Amino acid sequence: MKKGIHPGGYRFVVFKDTSNGYSFISRSTAPSKENVKWEDGKEYPLIKLEISNTSHPFFTGKNMLVDTAGRIDKFKKRYEKKLK
Repeated sequence: MKKGIHPGGYRFVVFKDTSNGYSFISRSTAPSKENVKWEDGKEYPLIKLEISNTSHPFFTGKNMLVDTAGRIDKFKKRYEKKLK
């Protein structure tokens, strides 16, 4: 492995999934302006996530309903004149 290409300064950080409130602690170099008190009583930097493995449809098994038929109809109406 090449030396000097990986960042230094790893520290414990709390990641919080804002969609369902799930939080976990891990090591990271990502910057953060917020802190949060963790279960062990210590304060750690907080990084908010929009999605994690607890809310992603692939991991939860719940599929998101996508209106593909509506998209296709809108596309056809928009370019109908150009196709003729």
